[in-house]
Amino acid sequence: MSKPFIMDHPLIQHKVTLLRDKNTGSKEFRELINEVAMLMCYEATRDMPVKEVEIETPICITKSKVISGRKVAFIPILRAGLGMLDGMLKLVPAAKVGHIGLYRDPQTHLPVEYYCKLPNDINERDIIVLDPMLATGGSAIDAIDRLKEYGCGNIKFVCIIAAPEGLEAMARKHPDVQVYCGALDEKLNDHKYIVPGLGDAGDRIYGTK
Repeated sequence: MSKPFIMDHPLIQHKVTLLRDKNTGSKEFRELINEVAMLMCYEATRDMPVKEVEIETPICITKSKVISGRKVAFIPILRAGLGMLDGMLKLVPAAKVGHIGLYRDPQTHLPVEYYCKLPNDINERDIIVLDPMLATGGSAIDAIDRLKEYGCGNIKFVCIIAAPEGLEAMARKHPDVQVYCGALDEKLNDHKYIVPGLGDAGDRIYGTK
């Protein structure tokens, strides 16, 4: 079972604090989500395989390293996960993108799928699933269930804020999935929102209620 990787870099901590602030408007919130995602992408791709190639610099011929092995796909969970996508693509622009649409039923708090569109070769790619919040873990677990139905093996999950309950649920259902998060919060409240959290990430990204 993989332990969650909690990113404690000062830049991430600083930007997460700004995300939490209720006075941060949608424009700045979107920019911060992108910036944090880019910083997290750096760590989540640390184990990508590399190979040596021969190139010619302006000075001489030399050997240097490039990424090798399987290709990457980013899978944002709609709609909040879209807020993290651009930041990831800035670092890995050749990655393919799939989308899984889930919403939380307000009565049951369970995820309901309404959309799924994935690259044709999704089972041949290393997968990074994106969602700013890992609360109960229901949406992330359902999204990863669906990816495994398509034969995906190497899956990572990247979120900005996680609750202990969500991490525990992920570890039980998908112990093979490495989770990366920018902050581990205290708990879930009675409405299944993360405390202290930052509110509803989708609403704050897009300025909806």
